[in-house]
Amino acid sequence: MNKILPKSLLKDVQGIPDARRIAIDKVGIKAIRHPVRVKDRAEGEQHTIAEFDMYVNLPHDFKGTHMSRFVEILNQHDREISVASFRQMLTEMTERLDAESGYIEMRFPFFIDKAAPVSGVRSLLDYQVSLIGEITGTQIQTRIKVIVPVTSLCPCSKTISDRGAHNQRSHVTLTVLIEDFIWLEELIELVEQEASCQIYGLLKRPDEKYVTEYAYDNPKFVEDMVRDVASRLDAEPRISAYIVESENFESIHNHSAYALIERDKRQA
Repeated sequence: MNKILPKSLLKDVQGIPDARRIAIDKVGIKAIRHPVRVKDRAEGEQHTIAEFDMYVNLPHDFKGTHMSRFVEILNQHDREISVASFRQMLTEMTERLDAESGYIEMRFPFFIDKAAPVSGVRSLLDYQVSLIGEITGTQIQTRIKVIVPVTSLCPCSKTISDRGAHNQRSHVTLTVLIEDFIWLEELIELVEQEASCQIYGLLKRPDEKYVTEYAYDNPKFVEDMVRDVASRLDAEPRISAYIVESENFESIHNHSAYALIERDKRQA
């Protein structure tokens, strides 16, 4: 029969000194799933499942960190996760683990109910979203990352072809540093409005005709896409820094076309 010892008699192995004197930049837990509620402009909130990475730095003189405390912190918070609660979690994490810096990333699918452009038939479309928080001392930065699938149509193909033009599905990825609250839907719409055409979960034949012709009338290179989105982000005061990436999964090549623009508006 196992004897249960009181906690005071259990040795804290993680807390003993380490003689190698090598600090660790990030240590913690990775890919832990947790149910969350995120803000939804249409419905107020949306229930989803998120995957978390949670790390802190470890000074050279500590053997290990207390992994269980990361899970405790995650479970002690209400299931409504926001930028504000992210900041609270970062502060609590570094305080409880005696760390100088910390990092939390939360990845989750976010769904938007979209109406087809002609028939109006409704369907859900999913977007991959990440909330990323970093703390060093008392300085906290929170970023939002969203991957938006769109359609792109090649201007060169349209110009040189007698019939049609090649198009493809593209992923536009925004990573933004925010100064004030912004809806996820706003970031997604900003991208979709600059694409050759946006994507829908369900289309009827009149809708398919519409999106095909709409894309044909709005051809864009991958370079056009990142520049047009960057112009919109430059004009958005709630965003202080950004990275915009566009990857076209080419339909006539066995490779992707790619472009990236990164800007810190605080240094402009």
